[in-house]
Amino acid sequence: MLRTPTGGAGHGTATADDRAMSIGAVLLQLRDEFPEVTISKIRFLEAEGLVEPQRTPSGYRKFRPDDVERLAQVLRMQRDHYLPLKVIREHLDALARGEHASLPSAGGQRDLTDGSWDAESGRATAARIGRAELLAAAEVTESELEEWESYGLVAPTAEGGYDAETVTVAKLVADLGRFGLEPRHLRAMRGAAEREAGLIEQVVAPLRRHRNPQTRAHAEATAKELAELSVRLHSAFVQTALGIRLH
Repeated sequence: MLRTPTGGAGHGTATADDRAMSIGAVLLQLRDEFPEVTISKIRFLEAEGLVEPQRTPSGYRKFRPDDVERLAQVLRMQRDHYLPLKVIREHLDALARGEHASLPSAGGQRDLTDGSWDAESGRATAARIGRAELLAAAEVTESELEEWESYGLVAPTAEGGYDAETVTVAKLVADLGRFGLEPRHLRAMRGAAEREAGLIEQVVAPLRRHRNPQTRAHAEATAKELAELSVRLHSAFVQTALGIRLH
């Protein structure tokens, strides 16, 4: 839930100018719900026409509360529905005009290659999305995606398209790229992850080969638990190496 600034006692009702916020203040509000959001992301959404903050005579952005709520809506639709920015903009503009507009259906806009979509949860199920959808979700160009693929950071599934985990990887690669980390730097991370996956596979492989369905199901639960522990251990190692005190 976004926090709305309120005036102090004795100051009366705040005017629209009083409630206008800088981009830094907007970032602090959005990070309650969207920890990964950055100032660069907000500027990108502005450049794409998703929000139009006022400008002071000296050129500083001033965001109104409805601007902040619109940004939050955009981020939710990206996170929960993997919608392209063009579709999000059209949807929000229709709502702003007072039109009754529902989110696009899987067959209409989402470009899911297998058509699998859970209408109730609004999430991909078998979750293979098309290349154009991946580009929109990660907000990158075709040449950037090709470079990631050349380094083995992302890859389509055997059936074609990209799964939900690839969307997550692509977004993280894009975010790290904004800090100057290039695909060649991230290849070592991919290699380390594959080695960790190999260790987990050694543990659960005997269970997966078992004839008992319950034992095979236990193998999948075990693999998931080991993966979560592996991620936590990796995070702890990184924080220790950086000299950050663990909580």
